[in-house]
Amino acid sequence: MSSSKIKAGLWVQAQVRQCDINFIPIMVRQKGDPDSGAILLKLDQGEAGCSVLSQVRDVEGNPGWMYGGGGEFIAEEEAESYIRRQIKRDPDLWVLEIEDRQGRYELDGKIV
Repeated sequence: MSSSKIKAGLWVQAQVRQCDINFIPIMVRQKGDPDSGAILLKLDQGEAGCSVLSQVRDVEGNPGWMYGGGGEFIAEEEAESYIRRQIKRDPDLWVLEIEDRQGRYELDGKIV
């Protein structure tokens, strides 16, 4: 099992930088715990809808992602409702919103 885990705040900074370099619009909507806050991504994919993903660990301890809100693509309203519920449950949650209409953003782990 992998014991190394990057701090949440540092991971968020890296994602912001990566998106800036690749001209992908990104916004940190909510800052969470800088050391161990959970991370939620909202990928706005235009006409296709939104994807909301929660960062998880697989059985080997590697980073992965899980769809939240009911599926791979959901309506904007459903995505926002899901995000609000998660923030109420975890005030240390990081929320990033990425506008990715061309599908250029790459996750750093598999979808589980």
